[in-house]
Amino acid sequence: KELSGAENMKILLVFLFIASLAFSARAEKDHSFFDSAASPEAKSRFAMLDDVRILANGLLQLGHGLKDFVHKTKGQMNDIFQKLYIFDRSFYELSLQTSEIKEEEEQLRQTTARLQINNEEIKNLSQEMNSKIEDLILNKIQLQEKVWGLEDKVTKLAIIQPSMQETKEISSLKAFVEQQDNHIKQLLKTVEDQHVQLDRQHNQILELEDKLNHIELQELTDNSFPGEHTEPEAIPSPVHNATHRADGAIPDCTALYTSGTWSSGVYTIKPNGSEAFDVYCEMKAGTSWTVIQKRVDGSLDFNQTWDAYTNGFGDLNEEFWLGLNKIYSITKQGDYILRLELQDWRDNKRYIEYAFSLGGPQTQYTLQLSRVSGSIPNALPEQTQLRFSTADHDLAGKDDFNCPENYLGGWWHSECEETNLNGKYVAPRSRGRLDRSKGLYWKPRKGRYYLLKSTQIMIHPTDLRSFD
Repeated sequence: KELSGAENMKILLVFLFIASLAFSARAEKDHSFFDSAASPEAKSRFAMLDDVRILANGLLQLGHGLKDFVHKTKGQMNDIFQKLYIFDRSFYELSLQTSEIKEEEEQLRQTTARLQINNEEIKNLSQEMNSKIEDLILNKIQLQEKVWGLEDKVTKLAIIQPSMQETKEISSLKAFVEQQDNHIKQLLKTVEDQHVQLDRQHNQILELEDKLNHIELQELTDNSFPGEHTEPEAIPSPVHNATHRADGAIPDCTALYTSGTWSSGVYTIKPNGSEAFDVYCEMKAGTSWTVIQKRVDGSLDFNQTWDAYTNGFGDLNEEFWLGLNKIYSITKQGDYILRLELQDWRDNKRYIEYAFSLGGPQTQYTLQLSRVSGSIPNALPEQTQLRFSTADHDLAGKDDFNCPENYLGGWWHSECEETNLNGKYVAPRSRGRLDRSKGLYWKPRKGRYYLLKSTQIMIHPTDLRSFD
């Protein structure tokens, strides 16, 4: 076992102490023996040689110990210096990479800002050019009317020889019309070039936005509701998933709650003038809601046909769509409130409520909304007749643009807006622009996207006396 520096020092001190004792003992012995034995010179010389040997052996062992200690310490220092060198080199490389990433991000931001400014300038220029073209087209129409009048004169001149002044007038007007036509053609070409440049700038901005989305790890924050406005969640009653058969004709979940059933779950109701069917009743504090749509994890494909949306699909205890026929049979009993409960990927919850009316099959289940309350900006048109449509049954799209086919899932579309709670279920890791445009979003007209994790659509009567 190698000795440490402290142990070596202890050994040296012990040897020196032993040597001094031995020297003293030897001196006394020799002094006592001086009178009875050999001469003083021989005795003194023999004692000094023994002391030197003892001291030399001690110093030799101490030297070997110190040598081993110095060798071991030197190896340890070399290891420490080597690790420090590796650490310094790694830290330097990481600093370089961080600086490069920051520079690239700043360049992308600056480029995006410049492109957005250019995009606005091009838009303004395009609007100005369109205004000038409209003026020129109006002038052209007026000139055409003059030309038609001149054509009548020319027809008459075929019989009657025109005067010199009329001939000059005709030539002058023809030259002016040709000049205006050339001017209009040039302006149309300029506008076309501006549109091409505008499209190019727009595509570049979209690409830069996608790059920034990959660099910045803030998409969940950008696509989430502000946390400080989260609605306090009502304490629900215990959930009971078994199907219950109620005694008598229960028109909806609110009437079921009034009759004394206070547990959430699947129940059978029978609206007035309709066959009985099962619904999921969400029992909240003080009342109950009839759930018509629920999405929690994307396990169910909502890109269904018109017949499926009419009759309903899914599992009432998991994800489902109740069906337009069943929803209509409930709402035609009286006035109802439509409540949309939304949850983003940071588990912030929002809601919005509408007074609404729903038409029957003959109106393609037309929906009309009027906002009542809520904790999120409105994203659905109010006081507008919204017809329900699917990819195979589109009546709401305009200009031959099939909204459900492009945005997936049946919904009450209006000019193919991007809010569609029956759209494709998209998790935050899906960054493709195509998936995002078809995703499950809440998108106000003047606002940003709210990427949704779960949704629940429910209805509740405004006056229970309408069931009497």
